[in-house]
Amino acid sequence: MIQLLNMDKQIDFFAIGDLVVDDFIRLKDAEATCDLDQENCKLCVRFGDKVPYEFHEVVYAVGNSANAAVSASRLGLVSALSGVVGNDDHGKNCMKALADNNILLDYIEIDPKLPTNYHYVLWYGPERTILVNHAPYERHFPKDMRAPKWIYLSSLGENTEEFHHEIATWLKEHPETKLAFQPGTFQIMLGSEKLKDIYELSDIFFCNVEEAQRILKIEELDPQKLMNALHNLGPKIIILTDGIKGAYAREEDGSMWFMPIYPHTPIDRTGAGDAFESTITSALAMGKTLEEALQWAPINAMSVTQFVGAQKGLISQEKIEEYLQKAPEDYRLKKLN
Repeated sequence: MIQLLNMDKQIDFFAIGDLVVDDFIRLKDAEATCDLDQENCKLCVRFGDKVPYEFHEVVYAVGNSANAAVSASRLGLVSALSGVVGNDDHGKNCMKALADNNILLDYIEIDPKLPTNYHYVLWYGPERTILVNHAPYERHFPKDMRAPKWIYLSSLGENTEEFHHEIATWLKEHPETKLAFQPGTFQIMLGSEKLKDIYELSDIFFCNVEEAQRILKIEELDPQKLMNALHNLGPKIIILTDGIKGAYAREEDGSMWFMPIYPHTPIDRTGAGDAFESTITSALAMGKTLEEALQWAPINAMSVTQFVGAQKGLISQEKIEEYLQKAPEDYRLKKLN
C-alpha cells in the first residue's frame, strides 16, 4: 500500500501536468524522409500493409511534468507531482512508479470514470513519433498547500484553460514561489494572449526554436531575436533549445549564453528536453547560478538518451559532477553579448 505524506511538507519542486503511460514500439521496417537541411522530417511506413516491429516496452508515469518531477527527485530535491490517473491498472502502476522514485503523491488525483492516459511511441532510429490522447480530466489547483519553492508547469490537456488561470491567481498570492513554464502542444496552441498571466509570471521559460516560432507566429531563426521576442511576453529568463546544436539562454538583464550538448551517441532521445529543462530548474532551486545550471543540464539530457524512455537515465548531482570533471575542452559556456 502506498503511504501518503502530509501536505504541510516543504516541497522544493512541484510539477504540474498530465502523466501518461508510454508504450514504445521499436519499428523494424520504416524510413524517415527529410529536407536537404535535415529539417521537416517525416516518418514513413507502408500504407495498408502489415508493418513488422522488433519489440515494445511499456513505461509508466511519464510525460513532461512527471519526467521533471523524477529528475528533481534524483537530483536530491523534495519533489511532488500534481496529476490525474484513472482508476485502473495503468493508474496503479503509475502511482507505484512515482512512489519508487520518491515523488510525493498527495496531489495525484484518481478519476473514477476516465482511463489513465496511454500513448504509443513509434520509435525509429534515435527519434520517436508519439501518438497522444489526453483524457479530459477535471483539474483544480490545491489552494491550501504550503507554498513550494518552485512550480514547474508543463503539458496539460485541451480542457485546462481555466486551470491555468487558477494557477496564476495562486502564484500572485504567493510571490515566494517561482514558476518554470515549459509549454506543451495545447498550451502553445492556446496562444500567449490567453495565457498572458502565466507568461508574465514565469521566472524561467523553456521552448525549442520551432515552438518559439509557433508561439510568436514568426519565421525568425535567429536564437537571440527569438529570445528577445519571448522575453517581451513577460518571462524573466528564456531558455531556447535547438536539438543537437545546443541551447541558448537569455537572462533578465539581456545577457545571452550558448551551451553545446555533451558529446554522445543517442539510443533514444525521448525525454532529453525534459531532463535538460528540469535540471536547470532544479539547479536554480538548489541555489546554483544560471551559468552553473546550464552546464549541468546537457549532461542529464545526454544520460537520458542512453536508455529507452524518459526516466531510466536520469542521474544524481554527484554523477553530473563526475561528468563535468571529465568533460572535453570544448564543453563550455559561451557568452554571446
